[in-house]
Amino acid sequence: MSTTIPLPEGAVLISDPDHVTYHLVPREVWDSQKFEASYLPEGFAHEGFIHCTDTLAELVAVGNRYYRDDPRPFQVLAIDCNLVTPPVVYEDSQQIFPHIYGRLDADAVLSVQAVVRDSDGTFLTMG
Repeated sequence: MSTTIPLPEGAVLISDPDHVTYHLVPREVWDSQKFEASYLPEGFAHEGFIHCTDTLAELVAVGNRYYRDDPRPFQVLAIDCNLVTPPVVYEDSQQIFPHIYGRLDADAVLSVQAVVRDSDGTFLTMG
């Protein structure tokens, strides 16, 4: 059974073979799937894709915008887009927020790093 869905009109496929992108995930969610062949985030069933960000600075901003009040420890996955089987596309005009339209292949994950947060939940940096 495939979890890949049709791409939205106007989506731009990533074509750079050396492209690395980043995905923010609660540690418990990643830990529950890290030994599986593929990964899906909590919101995949509702959204239909995996959110990613091309810069670590933007990843910190996303963490603060959406997850600052979520007390769980977070991790960041560095993803080699060339090793992802489903389409990886941009839908934003700045082309810094790729979406993966299907399950993330575990072998496409290059590294997993902890997210450093302040005591008030503010995301500070990775590693």
